[in-house]
Amino acid sequence: MTEEEKKRWAIDRLKEKYSETGEIPRKEEFDPATLSRIKAFLGPWPRALETAGLKSRRPVKKRGHPRKTRNKT
Repeated sequence: MTEEEKKRWAIDRLKEKYSETGEIPRKEEFDPATLSRIKAFLGPWPRALETAGLKSRRPVKKRGHPRKTRNKT
């Protein structure tokens, strides 16, 4: 199986599970062998879901000092 075929296989498993449940698949819904292959072919779980188009990437939070508010008394 080529790298592209491996990725396609993993994406198809994720999309099939989504079609069955109507929800973003959770790791617990896959048997250990399938879960291991999905992660091996697509990377960590959040990245696998992003690659399959099932989850968008979270925006990066800006770091810095929180705004100070004044007490109006």
